[in-house]
Amino acid sequence: MTVDTIIEDPRWTAHGIDAVAGTAAQAALRHLGLDPAAWEISLLACDDQRIAQLNGSFRGKAQPTNVLSWPSEDRAPDTPGAAPASPGAGGDTELGDIAIAFETCAREAAQAGKPIADHVTHLIVHGTLHLLGYDHETDADAALMEGLEVEILARLGVANPYSDHAGTAN
Repeated sequence: MTVDTIIEDPRWTAHGIDAVAGTAAQAALRHLGLDPAAWEISLLACDDQRIAQLNGSFRGKAQPTNVLSWPSEDRAPDTPGAAPASPGAGGDTELGDIAIAFETCAREAAQAGKPIADHVTHLIVHGTLHLLGYDHETDADAALMEGLEVEILARLGVANPYSDHAGTAN
């Protein structure tokens, strides 16, 4: 798997964003039966100001958030709570783009009393699932997506981020 990381905020370098992102994205893909070597993700490691601009442009919410994602194609299922179709082999290998904001992630991790690496791992898994067509717009979709996140994170030794709903992904 290739996670092409663009580091706009140098504070991410000290937290090993490249390695954390690669491990998290690969774990999500493997969990879903996909070969990580066949897929690419672009990651923007930025600050709150930059993600607020992106959030305003793409979601009409000009405020910082922890993570944003832009799938390369719409893979969402028609039925709430159903799993999306897996991306097809032989086509475009780019799954999409993820942006993650340093200040928001650091603040959420501190508020939840967890290591920033664990929180960032969760957010990259969350963003990767969005790229694959998972969402949390309905209760059924959220239950499916959060269940997958918990399973994937457990395999990585990361505690359930939804046990107290602190620092959940947007």
